[in-house]
Amino acid sequence: MIHTIITHIRRFKLPLRLVALMLLAVTSWFVVVSCSSLQAGQGGGNLAPDVIADYIYRIIKSERTVYGKYVVQRLKDENVLRASEHWQQDKSLPLPAQMFRMSSELASENSPFSYGAISPWSLNENNQPKTEFEKKAMDSILLTGLPFKDYQTKDGKRYYSALYPDKAISAACIDCHNQHPVHKQRYPDKVFKVGDVIGGIVINLPLDQ
Repeated sequence: MIHTIITHIRRFKLPLRLVALMLLAVTSWFVVVSCSSLQAGQGGGNLAPDVIADYIYRIIKSERTVYGKYVVQRLKDENVLRASEHWQQDKSLPLPAQMFRMSSELASENSPFSYGAISPWSLNENNQPKTEFEKKAMDSILLTGLPFKDYQTKDGKRYYSALYPDKAISAACIDCHNQHPVHKQRYPDKVFKVGDVIGGIVINLPLDQ
């Protein structure tokens, strides 16, 4: 009996660790986002909007790094499990970009707070820089490699917005982009390398009550 239990534990050791790691990252991130957005909305916190945005970005970056580098890339290298654009049908892992999108949609549900990824080389046209702030900010981070922050009015509401450089953290990220048919068609001359800025992470903190 004991031998059987140990065998089952060993068999499911990797999936359990992955689930625990992902839950820890997402839970920690949601706590910071909830507290930070509440302070920004009430206007009673001692932290400035740019500091709050930096804290939120640090959690987002950590979650993306953990998933992209230590889950997707590691499992691919060890030939255990791959990430796929059609992950539900393929019974595989979601791509880092898909995991990021699902998290951002859940975080902004029924809330004026939002964050997301934008890029001039986006495979999804909805993620192209659109607002005046996003276009100006994207030009700035591609030129300087530094975050860009400013106030903006969006859909009639005031926001403090920040755009942070989004860098390719692993080979899995750039392979997905470089080999994608849409990327080859739209941006044939753009070949990403690990460490390249591939877009930006935008965070919008609502200032109006």
